[in-house]
Amino acid sequence: MDFSTAASFVRTLGLFFATAIAEIVGCFLPYLWLRKQGSAWLLLPAVASLVLFVWLLTLHPAASGRIYAAYGGVYVATALVWLRIVDGVRLSALDWLGAGVAMLGMLIIVAGWGSRN
Repeated sequence: MDFSTAASFVRTLGLFFATAIAEIVGCFLPYLWLRKQGSAWLLLPAVASLVLFVWLLTLHPAASGRIYAAYGGVYVATALVWLRIVDGVRLSALDWLGAGVAMLGMLIIVAGWGSRN
């Protein structure tokens, strides 16, 4: 994948965030059902969200192992933002540092996509 343009990288990053949100929603809804006495009907949108997650993974422009490795960094950052917004937990400086390190790892992996198969 050629990331010579900023637009190409932004599209890939946006796809990573959309993938992470689909995965988190797909896991959060069963959590609500199992741990918070939510309706079993929550499982239907959970399944749909996880199907969307899997489909979104297929749209990424690299070998699967590289996608999963780079995606992991975005997932960490997205999960921490979810923790803040949905769960209402205030993030610590170490949370933000960890998210930054994870995103740096993602950037390093994505930067190498164009140089090898």
